[in-house]
Amino acid sequence: MTLLSRLGLHRRELRAWAMYDWANSAFQTTIITAVFPDFFASVAAADLPPAVATARFAWATTIAVAIIAVAGPLLGAIADYRAIKKRMLGGFMAVGVAATLLMATIDRGEWAYASVVFIVANVCIAASFVFYDSLLPHIAAPDEMDRVSTGAYAMGYLGGGLLLVVNLLWILMPGTFGIPDTIAAIKLSFVSVAVWWFVFSIPLFRGVGEPPRRLEHDESGTENPVRAAVVRLHETFHELRGYRQAFLMLVAFLLYNDGIQTIIRMATIYGAEVGIDRNARIAAFVLVQFVGVPCSFLFGAAADRIGARTAVFVSLAVYTGISVLGFFMTTAWQFFALAFLVGTVQGGSQALSRSLFARMIPKHKSSEYFGFFSVFEKFAGVAGPALFAASVTLFGSSRAAVLSVILFFLAGALVLTRVDVAKGEAQASLE
Repeated sequence: MTLLSRLGLHRRELRAWAMYDWANSAFQTTIITAVFPDFFASVAAADLPPAVATARFAWATTIAVAIIAVAGPLLGAIADYRAIKKRMLGGFMAVGVAATLLMATIDRGEWAYASVVFIVANVCIAASFVFYDSLLPHIAAPDEMDRVSTGAYAMGYLGGGLLLVVNLLWILMPGTFGIPDTIAAIKLSFVSVAVWWFVFSIPLFRGVGEPPRRLEHDESGTENPVRAAVVRLHETFHELRGYRQAFLMLVAFLLYNDGIQTIIRMATIYGAEVGIDRNARIAAFVLVQFVGVPCSFLFGAAADRIGARTAVFVSLAVYTGISVLGFFMTTAWQFFALAFLVGTVQGGSQALSRSLFARMIPKHKSSEYFGFFSVFEKFAGVAGPALFAASVTLFGSSRAAVLSVILFFLAGALVLTRVDVAKGEAQASLE
């Protein structure tokens, strides 16, 4: 087996598809996590009280999540009916890139404008994932999907991490790079993300073919696409329960991903609460990105040996350990140790969840099913933070709340034990 085969990138179309992970991860790291939230609070909402600024940003995030959660399945159904997965991915990518560029035009006090641009960019990148993920079962055989999915995640970690390091260097040392000031450096980082996203998306459009159209038995192909999509969506929703293994996988993913997303979202604020300084928290986030590169590949290799489902169980055991260790954390080096552990399992757990689901759904309706996958993915992280907040209120400390997250890993693992992957693959292959 060649090195590229071991990495899941042994064909041109697989490498081209995986490059979209490299392309979009810069948005995830710089815009969603590391730079834009602070820019929103300190510049766009500078004239608002800090608590109000945080609330406005939270609402912008919530609105974006709600829009794609509602629209995702419908968009997926339209893409399947018209066989336009790539065109719809390209359309949302283009609008998302434009919105990201507009972030560089945000000035002090323009929190409303910043919110709208942020919402549009978030909706577009999330929508693009519906079509991107749905291409996986069309380019990879069932026995290739785990490696291909983990390989793409590894490329995403590397791409997002590299540009984030460059962006942080600009922001921390603007004069060294001939940049006038920190604000100019931040705005330049937004421009760099847009260019990165656009340029590295090109291989997908050049190297991956559009999956063929397949009409349902009651379709002529001349129906109004929106109306046909609504009908398909209704049928697929009822069909999903018939694909029992895929449905159980979705439920398990919703539960354990709720715990994963809670750790991701609450890590920074929890670290600040226990006294970890800002630079250490940023450095730890960068560490997660680069640890995730080899570990995502390793999870792909592990899935070949022990099965993807078992590999996910391993990742959930590690996450449980992270929660326990987080309860006792008091120093920066412990925060770095936790970041390292998160990096070892974050990409693998997400990538294998994607490939497991892809193996148990009918290929000709992959966009519709991944539309529902996006709903479950977006709503993961709602109950977790709520339980976290309730635990803080009840016990008066975030330490107990960190332990409460374990409930999601245990519940998700319990449902995952009910998933019969072989049976799910067999059912999907009949379509």
